[in-house]
Amino acid sequence: MDALDTGATAWMLTSASLVLLMTPALAFFYGGLSRSKSVLNMMMMSIGVLAVVGVIYPLWGYSMSYGPSDIGGIFANPFDGFNLSGLIYTADGSFALDSMGVPVMVGVAFQATFAIITVALISGAIADRTKFSTWLVFTALWATLSYFPMAHMVWGGGLLSGSESGLAAKIFGVTDGAATVAPIDFAGGTVVHINAGIAALVLALIIGKRKGFPTSPFRPHNVPFVMLGAALLWFGWFGFNAGSAFTADGLAGLAWVNTTTATAAAILGWCITEKIRFGHMTAVGAASGIVAGLVAITPAAGTLSPAGSILLGAIAGSVCSIAISLKYKLGYDDSLDVVGVHLVGGLIGTVGAGFLSTSSGLFYGYGVKQLVVQIVIAVVALVYSGVITAIIGFALKATMGWRVSEDDEVVGIDSAEHGESAYDQPVGAYSKEI
Repeated sequence: MDALDTGATAWMLTSASLVLLMTPALAFFYGGLSRSKSVLNMMMMSIGVLAVVGVIYPLWGYSMSYGPSDIGGIFANPFDGFNLSGLIYTADGSFALDSMGVPVMVGVAFQATFAIITVALISGAIADRTKFSTWLVFTALWATLSYFPMAHMVWGGGLLSGSESGLAAKIFGVTDGAATVAPIDFAGGTVVHINAGIAALVLALIIGKRKGFPTSPFRPHNVPFVMLGAALLWFGWFGFNAGSAFTADGLAGLAWVNTTTATAAAILGWCITEKIRFGHMTAVGAASGIVAGLVAITPAAGTLSPAGSILLGAIAGSVCSIAISLKYKLGYDDSLDVVGVHLVGGLIGTVGAGFLSTSSGLFYGYGVKQLVVQIVIAVVALVYSGVITAIIGFALKATMGWRVSEDDEVVGIDSAEHGESAYDQPVGAYSKEI
């Protein structure tokens, strides 16, 4: 397309802004779930990701993800479009447009916000005990070695895409130059949630448990923050999912409706499960159900019917509600339940698309091929991200170190790492809080 589509451009700029809002929204969500002596550090971890990824994405992140030179199906050459060279203007000096009539720079903006929120999600698993400087270095390394390659593999024509050289094509063949059964990841089940979720688990295991876990209570210090964060995440998620249609059309409308219905059903699924198990429907449970539903529908938002979205959301809400208890049974300290919500929810949505896709799913009479492809891409994403995260995590543990001192953890990481406190407290008020 040679002509600028102003409507599509306006929609994508709006969507990019909505997705950017999700990172400070996550800061509120995670901050509220943290203890009062850790809330600033928790929020700063999200802001730190904004700072680091916001710098490196235009330098090499976009070119690694979507550049023209594929390297082994895993990433693109970061130097092909370093500093976005050759991507901003055409030969005649006008802004370069993509196939939808949207300036390439708008696409860069949209994709940058995905990279930012994905890394920020990981931080919730390692709350209360992590050096901020180590986290910033991890952010740059993990975005470069895990997120950018995963985005290329799935959305940039790599191994997990529908290209004729991808894994799906190798399994079920090629039709008209593309995989006969293309993987479904509409807005980031593998790239965002499985990627971040398995990274969160690996880091939680490498860094170790908080002092007092699991015997001491670690209660949310500000439930209104949690509810505010969840509400803003839901709002921003319309840019995440509906924006992934890349123009203002019927597919964007379908993704919007599916996102809403799945999320609403997940709230019910979580709260009903909570009521049966513990006798109460809690505000934190409802907020967590919102996130679980949003996570699950993300890979499938453009391929399900509203009824399928309701089923997927209800399952995600219920299963994720149960999954957050796994850390107590298995002994890992995932502080704010990133594994139980994002990893489990991402797997439910990615695999669930193989059952519920209206154009290729098992429940619609299309056989098991789509389901097989969905399982394969989920497993590859798990293995790739898990291995890369382990390498980075152990390397930083051996060099910079991950943990603050035990005394700093007890007194409060806000004071130790940032020299601040979120609330006025008398001297020594935190000293008895584990």
